Amino acid sequence: MRRPEKLALIAAVLSAQAAFSEQAAMADQTGPTFTAVPLADHIYDGGWEHYVGGGLAVFDCNGDDLPELFAAGGENPSQLFRNTTDSRTAALSFVPQTPEALALTGVTGAYPLDIDGDGILDLAVLRAGADVLLKGLGACDFTRFDRLAVTGDDRWTTGFSATWEAGNDLPTLAFGTYVDRSDPDGPFGTCDDTLLYRPVDGSYGAPRLLSPGYCALSVLFSDWNRSGRADLRLSNDRHYYVRGGQEQMWAMETDPRLYSAEEGWRPYALWGMGIASRDMNGDGLQDVYLTSMGDQKFQLQSPATDGPVWEDVTYGYGTTAHRPYTGGDGRPSTGWHAAFGDVNNDGRDDIFVTKGNVEQMPDAAQKDPNNLMLQQTDGTFSEVGEAAGIASLHRGRGGALVDLNRDGLLDIAVVNRRAPMEVWQNTSAAAGNWILLQLRAPAPNTRAIGAFVEIDIDGRILTREVTVGGGHAGGDSGDLHVGLGDAESAMIRVIWPGGRAGNWQRVMRNQRVVLTP
Repeated sequence: MRRPEKLALIAAVLSAQAAFSEQAAMADQTGPTFTAVPLADHIYDGGWEHYVGGGLAVFDCNGDDLPELFAAGGENPSQLFRNTTDSRTAALSFVPQTPEALALTGVTGAYPLDIDGDGILDLAVLRAGADVLLKGLGACDFTRFDRLAVTGDDRWTTGFSATWEAGNDLPTLAFGTYVDRSDPDGPFGTCDDTLLYRPVDGSYGAPRLLSPGYCALSVLFSDWNRSGRADLRLSNDRHYYVRGGQEQMWAMETDPRLYSAEEGWRPYALWGMGIASRDMNGDGLQDVYLTSMGDQKFQLQSPATDGPVWEDVTYGYGTTAHRPYTGGDGRPSTGWHAAFGDVNNDGRDDIFVTKGNVEQMPDAAQKDPNNLMLQQTDGTFSEVGEAAGIASLHRGRGGALVDLNRDGLLDIAVVNRRAPMEVWQNTSAAAGNWILLQLRAPAPNTRAIGAFVEIDIDGRILTREVTVGGGHAGGDSGDLHVGLGDAESAMIRVIWPGGRAGNWQRVMRNQRVVLTP
Protein backbone atom coordinates (compact mmCIF):
# COMPACT_ATOMS: atom_id res chain seq x y z
CA MET A 1 0.00 0.00 0.00
CA ARG A 2 1.63 3.23 -1.18
CA ARG A 3 1.57 6.53 0.65
CA PRO A 4 -1.26 8.23 -1.36
CA GLU A 5 -3.45 5.17 -0.85
CA LYS A 6 -2.68 5.18 2.85
CA LEU A 7 -3.58 8.85 3.27
CA ALA A 8 -6.84 8.46 1.35
CA LEU A 9 -7.72 5.49 3.50
CA ILE A 10 -7.02 7.40 6.69
CA ALA A 11 -9.54 10.11 5.78
CA ALA A 12 -12.23 7.48 5.26
CA VAL A 13 -11.24 5.70 8.46
CA LEU A 14 -11.48 8.84 10.58
CA SER A 15 -14.95 9.59 9.26
CA ALA A 16 -16.17 6.05 9.97
CA GLN A 17 -14.56 6.01 13.40
CA ALA A 18 -16.27 9.23 14.40
CA ALA A 19 -19.67 7.84 13.47
CA PHE A 20 -18.99 4.57 15.25
CA SER A 21 -17.75 6.31 18.41
CA GLU A 22 -20.95 8.35 18.58
CA GLN A 23 -23.04 5.16 18.38
CA ALA A 24 -20.83 3.31 20.86
CA ALA A 25 -21.02 6.12 23.40
CA MET A 26 -24.72 5.38 23.75
CA ALA A 27 -24.13 1.66 24.33
CA ASP A 28 -24.17 -0.05 27.74
CA GLN A 29 -20.92 0.86 29.50
CA THR A 30 -20.99 -1.95 32.07
CA GLY A 31 -17.46 -3.30 32.49
CA PRO A 32 -16.42 -6.90 31.82
CA THR A 33 -16.45 -9.50 34.57
CA PHE A 34 -14.41 -12.72 34.87
CA THR A 35 -14.91 -15.72 37.15
CA ALA A 36 -12.06 -17.98 38.33
CA VAL A 37 -12.23 -21.52 36.94
CA PRO A 38 -11.24 -24.47 39.20
CA LEU A 39 -8.15 -26.13 37.74
CA ALA A 40 -5.77 -28.88 38.74
CA ASP A 41 -2.41 -27.49 39.79
CA HIS A 42 0.18 -26.76 37.13
CA ILE A 43 3.28 -24.76 38.04
CA TYR A 44 6.03 -23.41 35.80
CA ASP A 45 9.21 -23.68 37.86
CA GLY A 46 12.97 -24.13 37.72
CA GLY A 47 16.27 -22.31 38.00
CA TRP A 48 17.49 -19.26 36.10
CA GLU A 49 16.81 -20.90 32.71
CA HIS A 50 13.13 -20.71 33.60
CA TYR A 51 12.99 -17.16 34.90
CA VAL A 52 11.69 -16.43 31.38
CA GLY A 53 9.33 -18.57 29.32
CA GLY A 54 6.30 -20.30 30.76
CA GLY A 55 4.31 -20.21 27.54
CA LEU A 56 0.82 -21.49 26.82
CA ALA A 57 -0.39 -23.08 23.56
CA VAL A 58 -4.17 -22.97 22.97
CA PHE A 59 -5.64 -25.17 20.24
CA ASP A 60 -8.24 -27.84 19.53
CA CYS A 61 -6.42 -31.18 19.41
CA ASN A 62 -9.39 -33.58 19.35
CA GLY A 63 -11.73 -32.03 16.80
CA ASP A 64 -14.59 -31.06 19.12
CA ASP A 65 -14.16 -27.32 18.39
CA LEU A 66 -13.20 -26.57 22.01
CA PRO A 67 -9.58 -25.49 22.54
CA GLU A 68 -7.22 -27.33 24.88
CA LEU A 69 -4.44 -25.77 26.97
CA PHE A 70 -0.84 -27.01 26.70
CA ALA A 71 1.27 -25.39 29.41
CA ALA A 72 5.05 -25.27 29.72
CA GLY A 73 6.37 -26.58 33.03
CA GLY A 74 10.07 -25.69 33.05
CA GLU A 75 11.71 -28.24 35.32
CA ASN A 76 8.25 -29.72 35.91
CA PRO A 77 6.66 -31.78 33.11
CA SER A 78 4.54 -29.82 30.66
CA GLN A 79 0.83 -30.63 30.80
CA LEU A 80 -2.12 -30.83 28.43
CA PHE A 81 -5.48 -29.77 29.86
CA ARG A 82 -8.39 -31.24 27.90
CA ASN A 83 -11.37 -28.93 27.48
CA THR A 84 -14.31 -30.80 28.98
CA THR A 85 -16.82 -27.93 28.94
CA ASP A 86 -20.34 -29.30 28.32
CA SER A 87 -21.85 -26.51 26.22
CA ARG A 88 -21.51 -22.87 25.25
CA THR A 89 -23.52 -21.75 28.27
CA ALA A 90 -21.78 -24.03 30.80
CA ALA A 91 -18.97 -23.20 33.17
CA LEU A 92 -15.52 -23.84 31.74
CA SER A 93 -14.02 -27.19 32.68
CA PHE A 94 -10.51 -28.58 32.08
CA VAL A 95 -8.97 -31.92 33.04
CA PRO A 96 -5.23 -32.71 32.86
CA GLN A 97 -4.76 -35.56 30.35
CA THR A 98 -1.19 -35.42 29.10
CA PRO A 99 0.01 -38.00 26.57
CA GLU A 100 3.54 -39.27 27.02
CA ALA A 101 4.82 -37.32 24.01
CA LEU A 102 3.82 -34.03 25.68
CA ALA A 103 5.05 -34.77 29.21
CA LEU A 104 8.40 -33.14 28.55
CA THR A 105 10.70 -31.32 30.94
CA GLY A 106 12.77 -28.26 30.11
CA VAL A 107 9.86 -26.80 28.12
CA THR A 108 9.77 -22.99 27.95
CA GLY A 109 6.81 -22.69 25.58
CA ALA A 110 4.93 -24.03 22.55
CA TYR A 111 3.06 -22.89 19.45
CA PRO A 112 0.38 -24.81 17.50
CA LEU A 113 0.44 -24.95 13.69
CA ASP A 114 -0.25 -27.48 10.93
CA ILE A 115 3.31 -28.16 9.79
CA ASP A 116 2.71 -31.03 7.35
CA GLY A 117 -0.58 -29.79 5.86
CA ASP A 118 -2.70 -32.80 6.88
CA GLY A 119 -5.33 -30.63 8.58
CA ILE A 120 -4.35 -31.72 12.10
CA LEU A 121 -2.55 -29.22 14.31
CA ASP A 122 1.03 -30.00 15.32
CA LEU A 123 3.23 -28.40 17.98
CA ALA A 124 6.54 -26.59 17.95
CA VAL A 125 7.87 -27.11 21.48
CA LEU A 126 10.54 -24.71 22.78
CA ARG A 127 12.98 -25.90 25.41
CA ALA A 128 16.05 -25.13 27.42
CA GLY A 129 17.66 -27.94 25.47
CA ALA A 130 16.77 -29.45 22.10
CA ASP A 131 13.57 -28.07 20.56
CA VAL A 132 10.99 -30.58 19.32
CA LEU A 133 8.48 -30.65 16.45
CA LEU A 134 5.54 -32.89 17.36
CA LYS A 135 3.12 -34.27 14.78
CA GLY A 136 -0.55 -34.22 15.74
CA LEU A 137 -2.24 -37.59 15.22
CA GLY A 138 -5.75 -36.57 16.24
CA ALA A 139 -7.52 -37.35 19.53
CA CYS A 140 -4.86 -35.23 21.31
CA ASP A 141 -2.14 -37.75 20.53
CA PHE A 142 1.31 -36.74 19.27
CA THR A 143 4.55 -38.22 18.05
CA ARG A 144 7.87 -36.76 16.99
CA PHE A 145 8.24 -35.97 13.30
CA ASP A 146 10.64 -38.48 11.80
CA ARG A 147 11.60 -36.45 8.71
CA LEU A 148 11.09 -32.90 9.97
CA ALA A 149 13.37 -32.71 12.97
CA VAL A 150 15.06 -29.42 13.76
CA THR A 151 18.68 -29.40 14.84
CA GLY A 152 18.85 -26.57 17.35
CA ASP A 153 21.04 -28.67 19.62
CA ASP A 154 21.31 -27.68 23.27
CA ARG A 155 20.20 -24.07 23.02
CA TRP A 156 17.88 -22.00 25.20
CA THR A 157 14.83 -21.19 23.08
CA THR A 158 12.42 -18.48 24.16
CA GLY A 159 10.61 -17.33 21.00
CA PHE A 160 9.05 -18.81 17.87
CA SER A 161 7.24 -17.84 14.70
CA ALA A 162 6.33 -19.48 11.40
CA THR A 163 5.18 -18.43 7.95
CA TRP A 164 4.71 -19.98 4.52
CA GLU A 165 7.03 -18.42 1.97
CA ALA A 166 5.95 -18.49 -1.67
CA GLY A 167 6.26 -21.86 -3.38
CA ASN A 168 7.08 -23.88 -0.25
CA ASP A 169 5.15 -26.92 0.97
CA LEU A 170 6.52 -26.51 4.48
CA PRO A 171 6.57 -23.45 6.73
CA THR A 172 9.63 -21.35 7.36
CA LEU A 173 10.43 -21.54 11.08
CA ALA A 174 12.22 -19.05 13.32
CA PHE A 175 13.41 -19.97 16.82
CA GLY A 176 14.50 -17.06 18.99
CA THR A 177 17.22 -18.01 21.45
CA TYR A 178 18.33 -16.38 24.67
CA VAL A 179 21.73 -16.49 26.41
CA ASP A 180 24.42 -18.80 25.03
CA ARG A 181 24.87 -21.04 28.07
CA SER A 182 28.06 -22.54 26.67
CA ASP A 183 29.90 -19.22 26.59
CA PRO A 184 32.25 -19.04 29.63
CA ASP A 185 32.12 -15.24 29.55
CA GLY A 186 28.34 -15.23 30.09
CA PRO A 187 25.66 -14.61 30.85
CA PHE A 188 25.82 -10.87 30.19
CA GLY A 189 26.70 -9.89 26.64
CA THR A 190 26.52 -13.49 25.38
CA CYS A 191 23.21 -13.51 23.54
CA ASP A 192 22.71 -16.40 21.11
CA ASP A 193 21.62 -16.11 17.46
CA THR A 194 18.13 -16.59 16.04
CA LEU A 195 17.73 -19.88 14.14
CA LEU A 196 16.01 -19.71 10.76
CA TYR A 197 14.84 -22.92 9.09
CA ARG A 198 13.83 -22.66 5.47
CA PRO A 199 12.60 -25.94 3.97
CA VAL A 200 14.69 -27.69 1.32
CA ASP A 201 13.51 -30.79 -0.59
CA GLY A 202 10.66 -31.51 1.79
CA SER A 203 12.65 -31.27 5.02
CA TYR A 204 14.74 -28.99 7.22
CA GLY A 205 18.50 -28.91 7.19
CA ALA A 206 20.89 -26.99 9.38
CA PRO A 207 19.53 -23.59 10.45
CA ARG A 208 20.64 -20.25 9.09
CA LEU A 209 22.00 -18.17 11.98
CA LEU A 210 20.60 -14.66 12.07
CA SER A 211 23.39 -12.70 13.70
CA PRO A 212 23.81 -10.63 15.75
CA GLY A 213 21.37 -12.07 18.25
CA TYR A 214 20.28 -9.96 21.21
CA CYS A 215 18.44 -12.47 23.43
CA ALA A 216 15.07 -12.67 21.68
CA LEU A 217 12.08 -13.28 23.95
CA SER A 218 9.41 -12.82 21.29
CA VAL A 219 9.47 -13.50 17.55
CA LEU A 220 6.85 -12.65 14.91
CA PHE A 221 6.57 -13.02 11.15
CA SER A 222 4.26 -10.29 9.83
CA ASP A 223 3.48 -8.85 6.40
CA TRP A 224 3.61 -5.41 7.98
CA ASN A 225 3.48 -3.42 4.71
CA ARG A 226 1.00 -5.68 2.85
CA SER A 227 3.65 -6.51 0.23
CA GLY A 228 2.92 -10.24 0.21
CA ARG A 229 6.10 -11.08 2.14
CA ALA A 230 6.27 -11.59 5.89
CA ASP A 231 9.32 -10.12 7.60
CA LEU A 232 10.67 -11.22 10.98
CA ARG A 233 10.40 -8.98 14.02
CA LEU A 234 12.35 -9.75 17.21
CA SER A 235 11.80 -8.29 20.68
CA ASN A 236 15.02 -8.58 22.67
CA ASP A 237 15.91 -8.48 26.35
CA ARG A 238 18.22 -5.57 27.13
CA HIS A 239 19.04 -7.15 30.48
CA TYR A 240 21.44 -9.58 28.80
CA TYR A 241 22.65 -7.80 25.72
CA VAL A 242 23.55 -4.90 28.04
CA ARG A 243 24.78 -2.50 25.33
CA GLY A 244 24.93 -2.18 21.58
CA GLY A 245 21.75 -4.14 20.94
CA GLN A 246 18.21 -3.17 20.06
CA GLU A 247 14.90 -4.47 18.76
CA GLN A 248 15.30 -6.00 15.29
CA MET A 249 13.39 -6.66 12.10
CA TRP A 250 14.78 -8.86 9.34
CA ALA A 251 13.77 -8.34 5.72
CA MET A 252 13.09 -11.89 4.56
CA GLU A 253 14.84 -11.67 1.23
CA THR A 254 16.74 -14.57 -0.33
CA ASP A 255 19.59 -13.44 1.88
CA PRO A 256 17.86 -12.06 5.02
CA ARG A 257 19.08 -8.68 6.21
CA LEU A 258 18.28 -6.24 8.98
CA TYR A 259 16.25 -3.16 8.16
CA SER A 260 18.29 0.00 8.52
CA ALA A 261 17.72 3.48 9.89
CA GLU A 262 17.87 4.78 6.31
CA GLU A 263 14.77 2.72 5.56
CA GLY A 264 12.98 4.15 8.59
CA TRP A 265 13.70 1.53 11.25
CA ARG A 266 14.01 3.24 14.62
CA PRO A 267 16.34 1.68 17.19
CA TYR A 268 14.71 0.77 20.50
CA ALA A 269 16.53 -0.82 23.42
CA LEU A 270 13.95 -2.59 25.60
CA TRP A 271 13.76 -5.29 28.19
CA GLY A 272 11.62 -6.85 25.47
CA MET A 273 9.37 -9.70 26.60
CA GLY A 274 6.44 -10.00 24.18
CA ILE A 275 4.87 -8.74 20.96
CA ALA A 276 1.19 -8.30 20.15
CA SER A 277 0.22 -7.14 16.66
CA ARG A 278 -3.09 -5.85 15.30
CA ASP A 279 -4.59 -3.01 13.27
CA MET A 280 -5.89 -0.92 16.16
CA ASN A 281 -6.95 2.28 14.41
CA GLY A 282 -8.63 0.97 11.27
CA ASP A 283 -6.03 2.09 8.72
CA GLY A 284 -5.28 -1.46 7.58
CA LEU A 285 -1.73 -1.41 8.99
CA GLN A 286 -0.43 -3.61 11.82
CA ASP A 287 0.23 -1.79 15.08
CA VAL A 288 2.18 -3.34 17.96
CA TYR A 289 2.22 -3.59 21.73
CA LEU A 290 5.65 -4.40 23.20
CA THR A 291 5.97 -5.56 26.81
CA SER A 292 9.01 -4.70 28.90
CA MET A 293 10.30 -3.98 32.39
CA GLY A 294 8.94 -0.59 33.27
CA ASP A 295 6.61 0.98 30.74
CA GLN A 296 5.10 -0.95 27.86
CA LYS A 297 5.17 0.48 24.33
CA PHE A 298 1.99 0.79 22.27
CA GLN A 299 3.11 1.85 18.80
CA LEU A 300 1.03 2.76 15.76
CA GLN A 301 2.49 2.05 12.35
CA SER A 302 3.04 5.29 10.49
CA PRO A 303 0.89 5.63 7.35
CA ALA A 304 3.00 8.53 6.07
CA THR A 305 5.91 6.36 4.95
CA ASP A 306 6.45 3.08 3.14
CA GLY A 307 9.26 2.20 5.57
CA PRO A 308 9.08 0.14 8.77
CA VAL A 309 8.15 3.03 11.07
CA TRP A 310 6.16 2.63 14.28
CA GLU A 311 5.54 5.59 16.57
CA ASP A 312 4.88 5.56 20.32
CA VAL A 313 1.44 6.76 21.32
CA THR A 314 1.33 9.51 23.92
CA TYR A 315 1.15 8.86 27.65
CA GLY A 316 -2.46 10.02 27.59
CA TYR A 317 -3.55 6.83 25.80
CA GLY A 318 -3.28 5.02 29.15
CA THR A 319 -1.35 2.04 27.77
CA THR A 320 2.08 2.24 29.45
CA ALA A 321 0.96 0.05 32.40
CA HIS A 322 4.23 1.02 34.06
CA ARG A 323 3.29 0.51 37.72
CA PRO A 324 0.91 -1.84 39.60
CA TYR A 325 -2.61 -0.50 40.05
CA THR A 326 -3.26 -2.63 43.14
CA GLY A 327 -1.32 -4.75 45.66
CA GLY A 328 0.48 -1.95 47.42
CA ASP A 329 3.81 -2.19 45.55
CA GLY A 330 4.62 1.01 43.71
CA ARG A 331 7.82 -0.11 41.99
CA PRO A 332 7.91 -0.48 38.17
CA SER A 333 5.98 -3.34 36.56
CA THR A 334 7.34 -6.22 34.46
CA GLY A 335 5.20 -7.14 31.45
CA TRP A 336 5.32 -10.50 29.64
CA HIS A 337 2.58 -11.84 27.36
CA ALA A 338 0.37 -9.30 25.57
CA ALA A 339 -2.78 -9.78 23.49
CA PHE A 340 -5.32 -7.58 21.77
CA GLY A 341 -8.99 -8.56 21.96
CA ASP A 342 -12.48 -7.17 22.46
CA VAL A 343 -13.45 -8.48 25.92
CA ASN A 344 -16.85 -6.76 26.08
CA ASN A 345 -17.74 -7.00 22.37
CA ASP A 346 -18.26 -3.27 22.00
CA GLY A 347 -16.41 -3.20 18.67
CA ARG A 348 -13.19 -1.80 20.16
CA ASP A 349 -10.14 -3.97 20.86
CA ASP A 350 -8.75 -3.98 24.39
CA ILE A 351 -5.29 -4.96 25.71
CA PHE A 352 -4.41 -7.80 28.10
CA VAL A 353 -0.93 -8.15 29.65
CA THR A 354 0.46 -10.73 32.08
CA LYS A 355 2.69 -9.27 34.79
CA GLY A 356 5.20 -10.55 37.33
CA ASN A 357 8.67 -10.03 38.74
CA VAL A 358 11.45 -11.97 36.99
CA GLU A 359 12.33 -13.56 40.34
CA GLN A 360 13.55 -11.19 43.05
CA MET A 361 14.49 -8.10 41.04
CA PRO A 362 14.74 -5.48 43.80
CA ASP A 363 13.95 -2.49 41.61
CA ALA A 364 10.75 -4.04 40.20
CA ALA A 365 7.39 -4.70 41.82
CA GLN A 366 6.96 -8.04 43.60
CA LYS A 367 3.16 -7.71 43.64
CA ASP A 368 2.38 -6.97 40.03
CA PRO A 369 -1.20 -7.63 38.81
CA ASN A 370 -2.13 -8.56 35.25
CA ASN A 371 -3.50 -5.68 33.19
CA LEU A 372 -6.79 -5.46 31.33
CA MET A 373 -7.00 -2.12 29.55
CA LEU A 374 -10.43 -1.36 28.12
CA GLN A 375 -10.56 0.85 25.04
CA GLN A 376 -12.86 3.86 25.36
CA THR A 377 -14.87 5.61 22.67
CA ASP A 378 -12.15 8.26 22.22
CA GLY A 379 -9.42 5.65 21.61
CA THR A 380 -7.81 5.90 25.05
CA PHE A 381 -7.64 2.98 27.49
CA SER A 382 -8.79 2.52 31.08
CA GLU A 383 -7.46 -0.12 33.51
CA VAL A 384 -10.23 -2.49 34.67
CA GLY A 385 -8.21 -5.54 35.80
CA GLU A 386 -9.18 -5.35 39.46
CA ALA A 387 -12.87 -4.68 38.83
CA ALA A 388 -12.94 -7.44 36.20
CA GLY A 389 -11.48 -9.98 38.64
CA ILE A 390 -8.19 -10.91 36.94
CA ALA A 391 -5.74 -8.94 39.14
CA SER A 392 -3.64 -11.93 40.24
CA LEU A 393 -0.46 -11.07 42.15
CA HIS A 394 1.42 -14.23 41.11
CA ARG A 395 4.41 -14.04 38.77
CA GLY A 396 2.56 -14.19 35.44
CA ARG A 397 4.36 -15.40 32.31
CA GLY A 398 2.62 -16.84 29.25
CA GLY A 399 -1.05 -16.25 28.67
CA ALA A 400 -4.00 -16.37 26.33
CA LEU A 401 -7.00 -14.18 25.54
CA VAL A 402 -9.20 -16.72 23.73
CA ASP A 403 -12.86 -17.77 23.63
CA LEU A 404 -12.51 -21.13 25.39
CA ASN A 405 -16.15 -22.29 25.18
CA ARG A 406 -17.23 -20.63 21.90
CA ASP A 407 -19.87 -18.45 23.55
CA GLY A 408 -18.54 -15.29 21.90
CA LEU A 409 -16.78 -13.99 25.02
CA LEU A 410 -12.98 -13.93 25.34
CA ASP A 411 -11.67 -15.83 28.36
CA ILE A 412 -8.23 -15.58 29.97
CA ALA A 413 -5.57 -18.11 30.96
CA VAL A 414 -2.18 -17.41 32.56
CA VAL A 415 0.82 -19.62 33.34
CA ASN A 416 2.54 -18.45 36.51
CA ARG A 417 6.09 -18.98 37.72
CA ARG A 418 6.24 -20.83 41.05
CA ALA A 419 2.44 -20.61 41.40
CA PRO A 420 -0.52 -22.51 39.89
CA MET A 421 -1.81 -21.70 36.42
CA GLU A 422 -5.02 -19.63 36.42
CA VAL A 423 -8.05 -19.56 34.11
CA TRP A 424 -10.86 -17.01 34.20
CA GLN A 425 -14.17 -17.36 32.35
CA ASN A 426 -15.66 -14.21 30.85
CA THR A 427 -19.08 -13.95 32.49
CA SER A 428 -19.92 -10.43 31.37
CA ALA A 429 -23.68 -9.92 31.28
CA ALA A 430 -23.88 -6.78 29.15
CA ALA A 431 -21.51 -7.59 26.28
CA GLY A 432 -22.34 -6.76 22.68
CA ASN A 433 -22.70 -8.92 19.60
CA TRP A 434 -19.88 -10.99 18.12
CA ILE A 435 -18.69 -13.25 15.30
CA LEU A 436 -16.16 -16.10 15.39
CA LEU A 437 -14.30 -16.71 12.11
CA GLN A 438 -12.45 -19.90 11.29
CA LEU A 439 -10.23 -19.99 8.18
CA ARG A 440 -9.62 -23.22 6.30
CA ALA A 441 -7.52 -23.55 3.14
CA PRO A 442 -6.09 -26.35 0.99
CA ALA A 443 -2.74 -27.90 1.91
CA PRO A 444 -0.03 -27.09 2.63
CA ASN A 445 -1.08 -23.94 4.52
CA THR A 446 -4.37 -25.26 5.89
CA ARG A 447 -4.85 -22.49 8.48
CA ALA A 448 -4.23 -19.72 5.92
CA ILE A 449 -1.27 -18.23 7.80
CA GLY A 450 -0.50 -14.88 6.20
CA ALA A 451 -4.12 -14.13 5.22
CA PHE A 452 -5.76 -10.80 6.00
CA VAL A 453 -9.40 -10.68 7.06
CA GLU A 454 -11.30 -7.44 6.54
CA ILE A 455 -14.44 -6.85 8.60
CA ASP A 456 -16.76 -3.97 7.65
CA ILE A 457 -18.97 -2.98 10.60
CA ASP A 458 -21.33 -0.21 9.49
CA GLY A 459 -18.60 1.41 7.36
CA ARG A 460 -15.76 0.95 9.84
CA ILE A 461 -13.25 -1.62 8.55
CA LEU A 462 -11.17 -3.78 10.90
CA THR A 463 -8.22 -5.77 9.53
CA ARG A 464 -6.85 -8.96 11.08
CA GLU A 465 -3.64 -10.67 9.99
CA VAL A 466 -3.41 -14.43 10.57
CA THR A 467 -0.03 -15.21 12.14
CA VAL A 468 1.86 -17.79 14.18
CA GLY A 469 4.18 -16.31 16.80
CA GLY A 470 4.50 -13.31 19.06
CA GLY A 471 3.22 -13.23 22.62
CA HIS A 472 5.56 -14.63 25.25
CA ALA A 473 6.60 -18.25 24.49
CA GLY A 474 3.12 -19.32 23.38
CA GLY A 475 0.16 -18.63 21.13
CA ASP A 476 -3.18 -19.94 19.93
CA SER A 477 -4.53 -21.41 16.71
CA GLY A 478 -8.26 -21.06 16.50
CA ASP A 479 -11.07 -18.71 15.71
CA LEU A 480 -10.70 -15.00 15.01
CA HIS A 481 -12.99 -13.22 17.46
CA VAL A 482 -14.68 -9.99 16.39
CA GLY A 483 -16.83 -7.81 18.63
CA LEU A 484 -19.68 -6.06 16.80
CA GLY A 485 -21.13 -3.76 19.45
CA ASP A 486 -24.80 -3.20 18.58
CA ALA A 487 -24.37 -4.15 14.92
CA GLU A 488 -26.57 -6.98 13.69
CA SER A 489 -24.12 -8.13 11.02
CA ALA A 490 -20.82 -7.41 9.29
CA MET A 491 -19.48 -7.63 5.76
CA ILE A 492 -16.39 -9.83 5.59
CA ARG A 493 -13.80 -10.79 3.02
CA VAL A 494 -10.47 -12.61 3.11
CA ILE A 495 -7.30 -11.72 1.23
CA TRP A 496 -5.83 -15.20 1.08
CA PRO A 497 -2.10 -16.02 1.14
CA GLY A 498 -0.77 -15.22 -2.30
CA GLY A 499 -2.94 -12.10 -2.58
CA ARG A 500 -6.24 -13.35 -4.02
CA ALA A 501 -9.15 -11.43 -2.51
CA GLY A 502 -12.36 -13.29 -1.81
CA ASN A 503 -15.81 -11.79 -2.27
CA TRP A 504 -17.44 -9.68 0.40
CA GLN A 505 -20.10 -11.64 2.26
CA ARG A 506 -22.55 -10.68 4.97
CA VAL A 507 -22.30 -12.57 8.24
CA MET A 508 -25.01 -12.24 10.85
CA ARG A 509 -24.24 -11.66 14.51
CA ASN A 510 -23.52 -14.21 17.25
CA GLN A 511 -22.40 -17.17 15.19
CA ARG A 512 -19.29 -19.13 14.25
CA VAL A 513 -18.47 -19.13 10.53
CA VAL A 514 -15.97 -21.18 8.52
CA LEU A 515 -14.37 -19.26 5.63
CA THR A 516 -12.74 -21.07 2.69
CA PRO A 517 -11.18 -19.85 -0.59
